[in-house]
Amino acid sequence: MKISYNWLKEFIDTDKTPQEISIILTGTGLEVESLEKVQAVPGGLEGLVIGYVKECVDHANSDHLHVTKVDVGGEEDLQIVCGAANVAAGQKVVVAVVGSTVYPTSGEPFAIKKSKIRGEESHGMICAEDEIGLGTSHAGIMVLPEDAPVGTPAKEYFKLNDDYMYEIGLTPNRADAASHLGTARDIAAFLKIGIHKPDVSAFKVDNTNRTIKVVVENEQASPRYSGLTVSGVEVKESPQWLKERLAVIGIRAINNIVDVTNYVLHELGQPLHAFDADEITGNEVLVKNYAEGTVFKTLDEVDRKLSADDLMIGNAEEPMCIAGVFGGAKSGVKESTKNIFLESAYFNPVSVRKTSKRHGLKTDASFRFERGTDPDMTVFALKRAALLIQQVAGGEVSSEISDHYPAPVAPFAVEITYNTIDKLIGKKIGNDEIKGIITALDIKIVNETADSLSLQVPPYRVDVTRDVDVVEEILRIYGYNNIEIPTQIRASLNNSTRPEKDTVQNQLSDLLSANGFNEILANSLTKSAYSDNLDTAVKILNPLSSDLDVMRQTLLYSGLEAIAYNQNRRSSDLKFYEFGKVYSVKDDKYIETQRFSIFITGANAGEQWNQKSKPVSFYNIKAVVDGILQRLNISNFTVEDATCKKMSFGIQYMLNGKQLVKFGSVAAASLKKADVDKEVFYADFNFDLVLAAIRKNKIVYQEVSKFPAVRRDLSMLIDQSVSFGQLKQIALRTERKLLKEVDVFDVYQGDKLPAGKKSYALSFIIQDIEKTLTDKAIDSIMQKLIYNLGKEAGAEIRK
Repeated sequence: MKISYNWLKEFIDTDKTPQEISIILTGTGLEVESLEKVQAVPGGLEGLVIGYVKECVDHANSDHLHVTKVDVGGEEDLQIVCGAANVAAGQKVVVAVVGSTVYPTSGEPFAIKKSKIRGEESHGMICAEDEIGLGTSHAGIMVLPEDAPVGTPAKEYFKLNDDYMYEIGLTPNRADAASHLGTARDIAAFLKIGIHKPDVSAFKVDNTNRTIKVVVENEQASPRYSGLTVSGVEVKESPQWLKERLAVIGIRAINNIVDVTNYVLHELGQPLHAFDADEITGNEVLVKNYAEGTVFKTLDEVDRKLSADDLMIGNAEEPMCIAGVFGGAKSGVKESTKNIFLESAYFNPVSVRKTSKRHGLKTDASFRFERGTDPDMTVFALKRAALLIQQVAGGEVSSEISDHYPAPVAPFAVEITYNTIDKLIGKKIGNDEIKGIITALDIKIVNETADSLSLQVPPYRVDVTRDVDVVEEILRIYGYNNIEIPTQIRASLNNSTRPEKDTVQNQLSDLLSANGFNEILANSLTKSAYSDNLDTAVKILNPLSSDLDVMRQTLLYSGLEAIAYNQNRRSSDLKFYEFGKVYSVKDDKYIETQRFSIFITGANAGEQWNQKSKPVSFYNIKAVVDGILQRLNISNFTVEDATCKKMSFGIQYMLNGKQLVKFGSVAAASLKKADVDKEVFYADFNFDLVLAAIRKNKIVYQEVSKFPAVRRDLSMLIDQSVSFGQLKQIALRTERKLLKEVDVFDVYQGDKLPAGKKSYALSFIIQDIEKTLTDKAIDSIMQKLIYNLGKEAGAEIRK
């Protein structure tokens, strides 16, 4: 947001320098990102003076040039060669002397040098208005009134004052400060001085010859709508003062009517719109919604299809303006416009924001409306604009002010105690100081007790609705720097759960990164095509695109997209991991779950001179998963076959009936969705369950056994439906004390076995921490294992 220093001073009486004002603004929360000296006219007419043409004769060697003698108030007259057809003796003109630089309205600045033109010396330039940035006309040189004082700097003659422009980083909650009036309010509150609003007491209705009826059909989207008619205006170029005022803050002048509406917008923060009253058919303005798909041509000559939710301003036959956002091509002010209908309204911020985003239109008006304007400013701004229009364009007010405001917006009622203020600020600043700041902020004290205040906050302060908001207002005006840093720090113990999520996440990141994995961080928004069940997906109401229309339900596809991106760039040996959330809806409740995923694809190790590269396999992803669980000391899980459409095969570890992790080979259908053409192995951890399991772990010290462990192997024939997990659980139940590990080291399935059968080779590690095991004890354990495996799993021991 751009703010003019000179414009600010019209609202407040202060001798503070621009630099001091900058410090005040930043201290009160309106951070000044830059402060620069500016001129309404580029170059500020530096080096240009008022001159008097004493002589003017035709150039001897040209049929269109003239040789002039010009008095510029110096010791000698200047000889200047001029090509303007209208130059003549006896004129007062603007002269750019040698050494000055002129800044034309269009084109690059250029320096004035002593020159010789067709044999005649020229010591300067007699200027046209477009050559010095004062206008667009190049019909001839500027001819000034006879009373123009010779030798006066042009800057003084045209009353150009240097100004300073503040670039303020306006936060979204401070819509009230999006104007010179709003910014001046904060300065006045800080300095404890009054504020001057523009005087509109001269406003009067001249007649009611051009009354236009206003009908508001959608009062929810347009709580207040005000308007009036001004007839007999002359649309033309704005006067210099108005163009300069707008130019300082970077606004391009258009015509006097539009410039006035822009002026009031940046002065008071109230957007206005001027309609050509002769284009309002039926002599009626309708504030309503039109049918879905209605075509409307906006000021930029683009045909836009309206939504049924777009609030429009129309006449008896057609829409004229997108309310609060953009005007129409037909009803706008043109050079031929003689009568205008001036609109000043308070629109629902949500309605304007949705319409602005829907059509991709961002304007100064929509910027303010969608953050919340002052509902009490509409009529005041109308009067201010009407007076300015009469000043710069003539005309007369030819209707009463139409003000549709059926349900006035009430001030925010806030109750606050002095104790709350002192506690949150961290310093007792005094009740009188508090009340002084509150009053200076235009907040009304309606009731006061010894301990508390009852306040009414004006509706334009949309961000001040609670007692803590009031405390923030008091503190920013009192000054954050005025709160001393305490010499003593008081702290309370935080009984947080251990281990912390970030700690565990960092441990796993270190482990995986040290083993050649790279972390990825993907967008939580994804495409609905990845969803297996859209009924449980969290849909985005206003998606940025069709590829970002739902919240992700799995981390699988974000990893596959990263793999596809790298594979398309000839990087195929990949190891990724990601921490993230997945989202779903169940029984109208939104569910967030923390997940942790691992991806491996390509070769397990690069090709070397002494070995060939080998592709990754299921056992590589299993080794990673088992290593992670071993690092986290999670072991009391059961093993089952994974039943997941996204995997062609895999297993899952279950903990207390819940899935701790599933891993395996990604199904071809899932690979195709992400355009991946190579096998990918994937592991998906329920990270919330992982954290819960870690918190229940009890670390117990156990001395390393001095006695040797014994390994025994069994080869068995089992049904295809029997899993290794089942066999392991049977073995661990059979010998709880001495059996330490059970692993599978060979699996065979083929035509040499009976139908429906498979062969497993299991290894058993047996150890006693107190003594060396005897052969008899070992054989006894193995016999029990063989018996129970045969009884419970139907295993046939192969010899």
